[in-house]
Amino acid sequence: MTESTLAQERLAYLDLMREVEDFFYREADLLDEREYDEWLDLLTEDIVYWMPMRKNVSFKNRDRDITAEDDLAWFHDDKDTLIKRVRQIQTGIHWADEPISRISHLITNIRLADPISSLDDGEKVTTKCRFIVYRNRLETETDILVGRREDTLTRVDGELKIAWRKIILDQSVLLAKNLTMFF
Repeated sequence: MTESTLAQERLAYLDLMREVEDFFYREADLLDEREYDEWLDLLTEDIVYWMPMRKNVSFKNRDRDITAEDDLAWFHDDKDTLIKRVRQIQTGIHWADEPISRISHLITNIRLADPISSLDDGEKVTTKCRFIVYRNRLETETDILVGRREDTLTRVDGELKIAWRKIILDQSVLLAKNLTMFF
């Protein structure tokens, strides 16, 4: 490969990486601003949105510290279920989040699991990132949820969409009273 070709591939990779970062930052803004209908548009129709449970295990069993996809999970939603969760929040009478919580999503350490330089329509890429979700509810209820995510993004009609998401909390016991927020 020539130096010029390597430089072009590197620029294409950086361009895709920046697009992915902007996509996740926009998603965080939509969730923080409670623009749930726009957020739902970022999801494919066949999305899998999954938060397995964490287990306390010994070092030698560390590869088994989260539940499998067919096992217990905090949630394991498809698009229809996510739409129902959004509609429930939007009623204004959702007891677990009324009055509404103030939420901030911080997304960091975004990277492509496989360093590719382009993503055409129908193709997929796996990404990894870290997150902090801060929630304040009423006067004194505060939750800080920290973890990592694995996402599969695909391009549909030129736009990035989330096809699969695994959310891994860095706690084995949920300290928040509920999980009405999205990650």
